[in-house]
Amino acid sequence: MDITSAREQALAQAREQALDAAEELFYARGIQTVGMDDIRGASGVSLKRLYQLFPAKELLVEAYLERRDIRWRRRLAEHVDRCTEPEPRILAVFDWLRLWFGEPDFRGCAWINSYGELGATSPRVTVQVRAHKKAFRDYLGGLVTDAGLPDSLADQVYLLAEGAMVTAGITREAAAAGHAATAAAALISSVRHADRPDATATGPAGAATDGDGPEDGVLGSAGGVLRPPRR
Repeated sequence: MDITSAREQALAQAREQALDAAEELFYARGIQTVGMDDIRGASGVSLKRLYQLFPAKELLVEAYLERRDIRWRRRLAEHVDRCTEPEPRILAVFDWLRLWFGEPDFRGCAWINSYGELGATSPRVTVQVRAHKKAFRDYLGGLVTDAGLPDSLADQVYLLAEGAMVTAGITREAAAAGHAATAAAALISSVRHADRPDATATGPAGAATDGDGPEDGVLGSAGGVLRPPRR
């Protein structure tokens, strides 16, 4: 191995050590409470080498979020790919969220947390957060399309997943994923029902509408009639 290759290997190793330390500290304690000296102490990388790799802390945060995004989405996809039927693959997302929420070191969504701390002042962080969320939404869109469901459903499933992340991050309870999964299943069932040929003769849950037409209620997003309360 020549000198140049040895130097590049040493830099790559130091970079991974720094990112490992940054990910652990940023996620557990928050970005603003962790200084570069903390990263140095946890990683074993000298401060000089650390600033050589990341001249500004913002660049370290950006690299941390970028690397975590790759790992997070890969883990999710690997779990969902265990399902072969299109529709259960959508609900498998929530099963994976439940497992993630139940991990001992779970502290909420790293991107939501990062945006809350630095979104107003760091364009780099904002770009990373929006890219991650868009990639997640697009992934859900693919699952929804594969199941033969309208793309608009992906937005609803996405909001359920995001809401579960926020709730679990606050409560530290994995049950939020189960509640969101139940709501997602109800949405899917509602859309499937609305697509049935006899859907106009029945309400969203299959109950007869007693001959009342849409003018007697408000059309729901899935096409069912939301009846006004009886007085």
